[in-house]
Parts: sequence; structure tokens; C-alpha cells
Amino acid sequence: MMFTKILVANRGEIACRIIKACQEMRIKTVAIYSNIDSESPHVMMADESVEIGPANPLESYLNFDKVINAAKETNSEAIHPGYGFLSENPQFSSICSDNKLTFIG
Repeated sequence: MMFTKILVANRGEIACRIIKACQEMRIKTVAIYSNIDSESPHVMMADESVEIGPANPLESYLNFDKVINAAKETNSEAIHPGYGFLSENPQFSSICSDNKLTFIG
């Protein structure tokens, strides 16, 4: 299945690499970011971006509800967690499925 829009649930170099790969495949991307990451390269590279909270990762990048809501608000079809953060959490993968979002990883 080819996606038309993927939310990238990470930051920094890994998010940039995922976004670049999506661009090469002509897939739209959504970057999420904490309030201190608003001018980060991954935010500038993505087609869309959504602020999901404060700098503390537990209140932003690791907050399941905020990530899922950002995906729904932007009509993303899938979430790519990169590595670290949500990528190693089977509960997050199940929550994606429950919300009709594909977990890429």
C-alpha cells in the first residue's frame, strides 16, 4: 500500500532522513515538534507541522494522545516513529491500529 501522507513521530536527523525518503517517493509528510523545536530542520522540511507540547518528551514526543491526535488532525494515514521514542513501544503500535493508522516500523 502506498501512502499519501505520513506523520513522522520523531525529531532531528532521523526525522530529516524519513522526510527526505518520503519526498523522493512523493509522499506528503507531517512533522511533530515540541515548543522548543519549532525552527528545527525537520519542521522546515515537512509539508505540514504540528506543535504537540513542551520540551519534556513525556509531554510531547512520548505522549500517545498528542501524537495520534496530530495524525488525525492532518489526515495522515500512517505514523513513522523513526527510532527511540515510540518505535520500541508495542502499546503505541496497538494504539495506532485501534485508530486506523498504520504503524511503520
